[in-house]
Amino acid sequence: MFQTFQDWFWLERFWLPPTIKWSDLEDHDGLVFVKPSHLYMTIPYALGLVVIRHFFNKFVATPLAKAFGITKMTRRSVIPNTVLENFFKCSTRHPSQTDIYGLAKKCNLTERQVERWFRSRRNQERPCRVKKFQEACWRFIFYLIMTVAGIAFLYDKPWAYNLWEVWNGYPKQPLLSSQYWYYILEMSFYWSLLFSVGSDIKRKDHLAHVIHHLAAISLMSFSWCANYIRSGTLVMIVHDVADIWLESAKLFYYAGWRQTCNFLFLVFSAIFFISRLIVFPFWILYCTMILPLYYLEPFFSYIFLNLQLMVLQALHLYWCFFILKILKRFMFTTDIHDVRSDDEEEEEDEEEEEAPKGKDIDYLKHSLGTDRNLIPNGQHGR
Repeated sequence: MFQTFQDWFWLERFWLPPTIKWSDLEDHDGLVFVKPSHLYMTIPYALGLVVIRHFFNKFVATPLAKAFGITKMTRRSVIPNTVLENFFKCSTRHPSQTDIYGLAKKCNLTERQVERWFRSRRNQERPCRVKKFQEACWRFIFYLIMTVAGIAFLYDKPWAYNLWEVWNGYPKQPLLSSQYWYYILEMSFYWSLLFSVGSDIKRKDHLAHVIHHLAAISLMSFSWCANYIRSGTLVMIVHDVADIWLESAKLFYYAGWRQTCNFLFLVFSAIFFISRLIVFPFWILYCTMILPLYYLEPFFSYIFLNLQLMVLQALHLYWCFFILKILKRFMFTTDIHDVRSDDEEEEEDEEEEEAPKGKDIDYLKHSLGTDRNLIPNGQHGR
């Protein structure tokens, strides 16, 4: 049964233009072509990235965090209480006022003591700022390296300047070593994020991140198997170029450099709009939807590829909507509230006892997709 499914899955009419066979893409005369078996290497490379990340956090990210003055905060320990602990684990971490009243009666405590216990207990499970800095630093370094590598790989390629070259000779386009490493490392990175998802900071959009990583791997794997390598590299460079600015803004936010963070977020917004709303639809989608029709008749993988890219463009518009809302508040609002996922509250609960919220809050967060959780308001600076 498995062999039958495999034979059906790899039918040429699903993957290749009419009249093209898999045998046409076999290596010959020193030319190497893409093979689905190449993708097996992404798993060991992903495990290697997990190991590299561990040492990077220990020897690079942590010392850098200390240099920025970011240290692990000592959490306030809670007095052991079986009733409150059971309620915390089995019911909810955020009890209502009625629950607090009932628990106070059961434990012979005041309502204020119960509120403080739950506040301290929640804080014990929140990730420290150092861990957040480490994760953002790792992603920043990887995106930076891949962006520089992508530019180095593409600057002398004719299809980076002449989109007609993307389809010239398709699908009998040999694989270059630079394309191999660019693709394989990108896919390995997303696999590594999936492997470490259990130890990374768990956010409200945790499931969305997992789905995003799987979708990214699926899209890159499909484009690899169908030999859409040239257009695939263009898609990757267009996306990576904005991510480095978002991650760098996060780093300076965690370090408390609000003015620098706000400036970097504005740079990120500008690059996001240019790359995702101008370059992607009018350059990439034009390249994948219109230009192939001059060379080929529509076939299944052509349609499937463009459907995936259209969904991706819809996500760009969705994220753009949130960025515009943030920029509107950034420019016209002086009193905004903090909108963050639970894990981003960090020391908020301890601070509640000492200072009210309101104008002192100068940072707004919302999920922007692939671990994009940074939105400043720009009202204060360091």
